Amino acid sequence: MKKYKLPVADVPFETVILANGEYPKHLLATSILNNCKYLVCCDGAINNLNDASRIPNAIVGDCDSLSEENRLKYAEIIHQISEQETNDLTKAVHFCMEQGRKEITILGATGKREDHTLANISLLCEYMKEADVQMITDYGVINAIYTDSIFESSIGQQVSIICIDKTPISSKNLVYKINDQVFTNWWQATLNESESTNFEIKTKGRTIIYRAF
Repeated sequence: MKKYKLPVADVPFETVILANGEYPKHLLATSILNNCKYLVCCDGAINNLNDASRIPNAIVGDCDSLSEENRLKYAEIIHQISEQETNDLTKAVHFCMEQGRKEITILGATGKREDHTLANISLLCEYMKEADVQMITDYGVINAIYTDSIFESSIGQQVSIICIDKTPISSKNLVYKINDQVFTNWWQATLNESESTNFEIKTKGRTIIYRAF
């Protein structure tokens, strides 16, 4: 059973992607951004990164949001991918995976437009079979699973489960028990709570797990 740890600030993250949502403000998120070993920036997010005086290792996207000034400034690290079948976040994830980077943390993928937020969260289900990809926001950490999994947690931590597929799901160590239940809408398994330092989710379908900070 795969285990998902809680992110901590004092461990350098291997690969981080900064998306073009709201710029991270939470202490954990900013620590991860400032101390990661390898940083990929979606092209639209480079403006915010300029303000933070951090230089990425690569800028990836279709470059339609890149100013001429930044196009010249970062010419050596720009990887332009012009196809329009995927968004810039997915382009950045695929770029990392092509380099053999399979442990990826995404920052700045929520906020601003709600359709972008929903799309970016749902895309975790597209990446999960090829790499270990997590999304960290100013409010929590988001993972996508499709098999039985165990999650590190704190007692009383708020937990939400969003079922993409209508398949039976069960839980262990959550306040509101789930036993082979099929949920038909995203809200139905949200707002739960951990009873222990870990909880288990048993599922065979695409499922998104949210642990609040």
